[in-house]
Amino acid sequence: MERQNVFTHILVPTDGSESSIHAGHLAIQLATTYNARLTLMYVVDSAIVEEIASAIRKSTDIMHQDMESKGLHYLDYLARLARDKDLPTEQVIRHGIPHNEIANLAQERGVDLIVIGRVGCRRTRCLLGSVAERVIEHAPCPVLVVSHSPTRR
Repeated sequence: MERQNVFTHILVPTDGSESSIHAGHLAIQLATTYNARLTLMYVVDSAIVEEIASAIRKSTDIMHQDMESKGLHYLDYLARLARDKDLPTEQVIRHGIPHNEIANLAQERGVDLIVIGRVGCRRTRCLLGSVAERVIEHAPCPVLVVSHSPTRR
């Protein structure tokens, strides 16, 4: 009897936090095990861009570009790790409210699993209620929340 893969497409949202990078590492391990493809995602949070731009007196356009650049750096790091395992990988940057964008992309792409870090603080502060909690509420598929680095043997 042929074994059917449980997961064929895994979404990994990252914000560059330690927790989200650990989630990326675990997602790569899962994708290797299940021969799944990965979509790596970074969301430029529009509310945070507005807040930071106002606080440091920069234009929102410049802040969007800065945040996109940081996001691309995080995505490139995880994509490099995935390529080392010969995993098919796509990188996506979106703008908006993170939990909405994550859930929408999962729906649009037919994702089987979202692997997300538990703690995601953004630049100046941690927002009340985590993005991970909101993703769990809105996701069209299972969500694996990673709170720390898996132990290595």
